[in-house]
Amino acid sequence: MKKLLLIVTNVGHYASGLDTGLWLSELTHIYQATKEKGWDVTIASPKGGSVPIDPESLKPLVLDKISKNYYESPGFMNELNHSKSLPEVQNESFDCVYLAGGHATMYDFPDDETLQSIISRQYESGKMVAAICHGVGGLLNVKLPDGTYLISRKKLTGFDWFEESIARRKREVPFNLEASLKEKGVIYDKAFIPMTSKVVVDGNLITGQNPFSSKKMAKVVVKELEK
Repeated sequence: MKKLLLIVTNVGHYASGLDTGLWLSELTHIYQATKEKGWDVTIASPKGGSVPIDPESLKPLVLDKISKNYYESPGFMNELNHSKSLPEVQNESFDCVYLAGGHATMYDFPDDETLQSIISRQYESGKMVAAICHGVGGLLNVKLPDGTYLISRKKLTGFDWFEESIARRKREVPFNLEASLKEKGVIYDKAFIPMTSKVVVDGNLITGQNPFSSKKMAKVVVKELEK
């Protein structure tokens, strides 16, 4: 049986006060796919406890059936809002550590030292590290034991700057994710058409570009874990 750690945000607002949070489908699809396999799933967040959901991810056009079902499930919502803290799980062993997105992760993922330590150790041990959309920002400052950045010279994707325009969040976000990834020397790859599915695999590092990659991301993670 595989063990997965799904990491989500604790942040509910942009600096301006506008609501944000976890992008729900970026958690529910991987959760569903792994539960169907009977695998062990732990939901954790930097501080533990409650996890705000971005209201944008609950709108009819983006709230798919799987996400709607989980949102309406008291059991799942209770689990989500009693997330474990990263310090609680940092010494456990997982087959995959997965960073779910949502703009909120730009505030509490990049500089979290416990998160960096978990990711670095996971990657160094040859086990899977996966991140989707803004969750990819959690990889930005992760260093390997030799002092190099984990993502340097790796092929990956993440929410791009043009998509930020489409989402009307350019003025809200604390930094430009695409530019920050490129500054760290990544080989940045993105979908030809914005807001369409894109998943990139580079060894034991798997990244998804945007919320529309959630379904494919879940499939790829499961497939790679079953190899």
